Amino acid sequence: MDFETRAIHEGQQPDPATGAITVPIYQTSTFAQEAVGETKGYDYARVSNPTRTALQLCLASLEGAEHGVAFSSGLGAVTTLMHLVNPGDRVVAVADVYGGVYRMFSQVYEPKGYDFSWVPAEELNANAAEHIDERTRILWLESPTNPVLNIIDIRAVAEAAHAAGAMVVVDNTFASPYLQQPLQLGADVVVHSTTKYLGGHSDLIGGFAATNDPTIAERLLFLQKSLGAVPGPFDCWLVLRGLKTLAVRMRKHCENAHAVAGYLNEHPRVPQVLYPGLPTHPGHAIAARQMRDFGGMVSILLESEEEAVAFCASTKIFQLAESLGGVESLIEHPARMTHASTAEAPFAAARELVRLSVGIESAEDLVEDLESALVRSAATAGA
Repeated sequence: MDFETRAIHEGQQPDPATGAITVPIYQTSTFAQEAVGETKGYDYARVSNPTRTALQLCLASLEGAEHGVAFSSGLGAVTTLMHLVNPGDRVVAVADVYGGVYRMFSQVYEPKGYDFSWVPAEELNANAAEHIDERTRILWLESPTNPVLNIIDIRAVAEAAHAAGAMVVVDNTFASPYLQQPLQLGADVVVHSTTKYLGGHSDLIGGFAATNDPTIAERLLFLQKSLGAVPGPFDCWLVLRGLKTLAVRMRKHCENAHAVAGYLNEHPRVPQVLYPGLPTHPGHAIAARQMRDFGGMVSILLESEEEAVAFCASTKIFQLAESLGGVESLIEHPARMTHASTAEAPFAAARELVRLSVGIESAEDLVEDLESALVRSAATAGA
């Protein structure tokens, strides 16, 4: 079946008790047993829940994975994945990762004896093998990266990692499985914040990991149960609802992002637009090869931090807020917001950087909003 059909039907058969078309929200903490040790497949909701099972089956299918494990948040998924390695092990990560991941790695795990190396995307694409040694247990990638939208050649870099015996984890949140399937490109594990495009409506917090490796899957399911970072049934139901329209929404996100990026790329007050859909983007050719389209995220560099902050405060339709991937357009200043924790990192977010999560409103309205905001911010910044 095609992606759109699986998003609506995979793991979501009509309820056998009532015939309900929509998977019920099994809002229960425990399940009655027919006899001691004899269950109908469920015993305690931290271990498993039918609504969560439906989500795991559906989303794994969309990622082309045999196994899927849902978590309470994206960082809950990351924390669980970090239990696949031990103090003293080395993790190599693309330099410009999400600020929350950098904070976790550098301030939680590094003090416990884990070894992290941060490699720029262009260096990984050119010389990945030189940065991955026999101590490297995980190569942690994002593509596109957050917030500067660098592109990693996942297949080539995964081959280099596997040659050294390292596991490849790809955060696929920015692309979603509709635009990119890293497991088909050689990744071992795909991770998501389901809060973003998968839920799609800015009304839930969740995470997910998928793999085709049965050994990794067995360990992740054990860790899910043992660490307890599990999503509630209502959040699982909300993600399932979001998945049904994922393909439709992603097509509109991409269409609008193309329009926004094209407009900003021609604007005299915008020195640089970071969007892989632009032919001038250094990762454009790679993105065109491994993605269906180029996504709904656009970042820009303005003349100064003052103007960037003023611009973020001047939009009307683009709401000033952290997060991304919802139907509504959002704008933020990474250096002061989502990536403030990278301030001391070698890849700190540029102070003049603005990140746009382009929603599914009218493209004309979004462009008009940005045009007005650029005029207002220039006046505020004294340009």
